Amino acid sequence: MPSGIDHPAAWPVEQLLKRCEVKRLRRGGPGGQHRNKVETAVVVQDPVTGQSGEASERRSQEANRQAAIFRLRINLAVHVIDEIDLSTTPSELWRSRLRSGKVSLNPTHDDFPAMLAEAITVLHAESWDASAAAARLGCSTNQLVKLLKNETAAFTRLNHQRDQLGLKRLK
Repeated sequence: MPSGIDHPAAWPVEQLLKRCEVKRLRRGGPGGQHRNKVETAVVVQDPVTGQSGEASERRSQEANRQAAIFRLRINLAVHVIDEIDLSTTPSELWRSRLRSGKVSLNPTHDDFPAMLAEAITVLHAESWDASAAAARLGCSTNQLVKLLKNETAAFTRLNHQRDQLGLKRLK
């Protein structure tokens, strides 16, 4: 990622996969004989962080591989917090996704894990104060919370951290 945050969720896929283990498995379920005979399920694990992503819902191994990588990147964004130089935030990516203070991003877009990682990392640096993090990122608190709500685990983590600090839960 050009500036702001160097997080595994924001790395290019090729760079991330260099340190990951990819396993192909057979899974049962709908899809019939093709699904049961062919190793279409994919698990991508990052041994450095212990995070993984898994997909088996599609009949195509490549489609499952792409979905597993995306899920790994989401898990990295939610569960791995890197140190950040707050003077370099928001990143170029984050600024490119802001439209008049609104975060313009579909949660299925390839940029979503990187944006989520940056949001969580800034929240951590700002002691889980959503208002301070939103101000640092150039968006409203509502927009920041809305982004986190697109990934249940991220919003749950935010409220868990706020509980630990005695702060009011966000809705």
